[in-house]
Amino acid sequence: MKLINTYELIIKKSKFIAYYYEVTTQDEVKEVINNLKEEHKKAKHIPYAYKLTNTAGRSDDKEPSGTAGTPIYNIMEYNNLENKFIAVVRYFGGTKLGAGNLLRAYMNSAKEVIKKQD
Repeated sequence: MKLINTYELIIKKSKFIAYYYEVTTQDEVKEVINNLKEEHKKAKHIPYAYKLTNTAGRSDDKEPSGTAGTPIYNIMEYNNLENKFIAVVRYFGGTKLGAGNLLRAYMNSAKEVIKKQD
């Protein structure tokens, strides 16, 4: 697994930190998720999506259904990404964003982390 890029977005004091990885196996996906959970112990949610050659997956990680993992996955599909993993770590800022703003925040984080190259 290889970290390709990161991107940070702040909306109403909630911080969204996107991580973009190159992965080749589900074991690597699990390892990245575990590492992010260890690194960001105070984060409220770490939704993600991945796409490998023969399988794919996504998780909203307790965000409202369809507002996190699916938008991230849809960005991956739209960009024809394969053997990639995107997770967005969310630190809650105290203000509920609502489903529409959440969906846009996760989608924009995924778009930007793919596009931004250091």
